[in-house]
Amino acid sequence: MITVTLGSDKQPVTYPKIKTVLQLLQKLNLRVNDALIIRDGELLTPDRHLRDGDHVTVRPVTSRG
Repeated sequence: MITVTLGSDKQPVTYPKIKTVLQLLQKLNLRVNDALIIRDGELLTPDRHLRDGDHVTVRPVTSRG
C-alpha cells in the first residue's frame, strides 16, 4: 500500500499495487509534468520505484506566464 496526500488535502488516500511514480501519476490521471511527487523531502522522477508503506505527497504544478 502506498499512502498519498494530494496537494493541501488533509485526508491521505491509499493505493495498492502501485510500483512506480509513473503508475501513480496514471492512477491519478496526471501527466508527468502536472505534479511534483515528494517522498521524505526528495523529489521523485517517474521512473523511481515506490515501496510498500511509502508515504508520498503529490503537489500539483501550475504555470503562470
